[in-house]
Amino acid sequence: MDTSAFGIAIMAAGKGTRLKSKRPKVLHEIGGRALLLHVIAAAKTIAPPERIYCIIGHEAKRVRAAVAATGVDFVLQPEQCGTGHALQQVKAHFAATGAAPPAQLLVLSGDVPLIRPETLADLCKLHLRERAAMTILTAVPPNPTGYGRVLRVKADCPEVTAIVEQKSLTPSQLAAPEINSGIYCFNTSCLFAYLDSLSTDNAHGEYYLTDIAALLVADHKRVVAMKADSVEEVLGANTIAEMMHLDAAMRLATARKLMAQGVTIFRPETSVIDSGVQVGPDTIIEPFVQLLGNTRIGEDCRIRSYSVIQNSVIGDNVLVRNGCILDEAVVGSDALLGPYSHLRPGSEIGEAAHIGNFVETKKVRLGRGSKANHLSYLGDAVIGAGVNVGAGAITCNYDGVHKHTTTIGDGVFVGSDSTLVAPLTIGDRSYIAAGSCITEDVPADSLALGRSRQTTKPGWVAARKSKAKPKE
Repeated sequence: MDTSAFGIAIMAAGKGTRLKSKRPKVLHEIGGRALLLHVIAAAKTIAPPERIYCIIGHEAKRVRAAVAATGVDFVLQPEQCGTGHALQQVKAHFAATGAAPPAQLLVLSGDVPLIRPETLADLCKLHLRERAAMTILTAVPPNPTGYGRVLRVKADCPEVTAIVEQKSLTPSQLAAPEINSGIYCFNTSCLFAYLDSLSTDNAHGEYYLTDIAALLVADHKRVVAMKADSVEEVLGANTIAEMMHLDAAMRLATARKLMAQGVTIFRPETSVIDSGVQVGPDTIIEPFVQLLGNTRIGEDCRIRSYSVIQNSVIGDNVLVRNGCILDEAVVGSDALLGPYSHLRPGSEIGEAAHIGNFVETKKVRLGRGSKANHLSYLGDAVIGAGVNVGAGAITCNYDGVHKHTTTIGDGVFVGSDSTLVAPLTIGDRSYIAAGSCITEDVPADSLALGRSRQTTKPGWVAARKSKAKPKE
């Protein structure tokens, strides 16, 4: 479909009083992203960011900063006087900037994050095909009570006579099943011509965009409606509980999409999988796993229970054992992690490498086939291939002011309980004796010991006990 005629206005100025939160409503998150970012992502499938206008008001600076990277434009609504008033600000924006408004305008709500791009495309198609002045997206919930109703000329006809709020319904209209979603397409010139005719003569003293429908019908302009396939995708949220309902719906949809692509997810209702996560086929996700942000997981992996993986990239055939935490880490194919490993930002784990029990890494490059299997801290280090890091070994990377790098060559053996005081370079194939404190560079093929000589005193225990025995 050619959508070059469409611009998009996203209403994102509201406070969300019933959320009882200091955070602007559209910045509350579901599926790992702010509500508004989900809506903008859907909008970008119809129009480029420069033709998307976010109407902001409450905490405008905060909302602008949160979504500025998307490249959308912004329209300020300093006072929130209703949905019709929001579109009046869009009209004023074009007048003030001198920019030509788009021929058609798609209006979205910034707190309706489940809206599907396919539904928006179908709505725009119908709007153009019907040559409508206004096209309304509707839905049929199990119980429409409390929602404004869309009244059609007749059931099988797209034409609409009015949008009627719940409290204004006549007894015969109470059974009307279709609700107004708050998502519309407009012929922009038609919309702008009627915006100034809106009145605040209503219970809330606000300008309602829904009143445009009656004004257009009265002037014999064409108003039509399209029913969404699922009521879930047009639902907003006015409370935290409703927000979590949307979150659960989005995460379940994400899990189902991944399973349709060949991913096995045991007990998907127990997992937390953000909408931006990608997983390759034949990977197995066990219960109670969290996959967050922009995480990418390859094929044939197994992610065991209670692991939390955020903004990380994992290759193919990787085993992540129970309770691992990964944050902005990169893991090569055939690697083995955990249980209870902690990979902090900047960790790059090479192919077939092992990071084991209670090992923490930060800003580390670990080479192919290298191993750190037990109770170690590796920070600010470059570690070659085939290195064995013994239990309890640590890189001492911080001197209280600056961070320093430890460089370990290929094939090095680091004995248990060694402390490597950076800056430090250990040459290829060297050995570090267990319990050593290494403060100087070690040449290749060397043995380095940094511990005091052992002293043994035979018979010392008996002599001590004899001295300690009280006299009779």
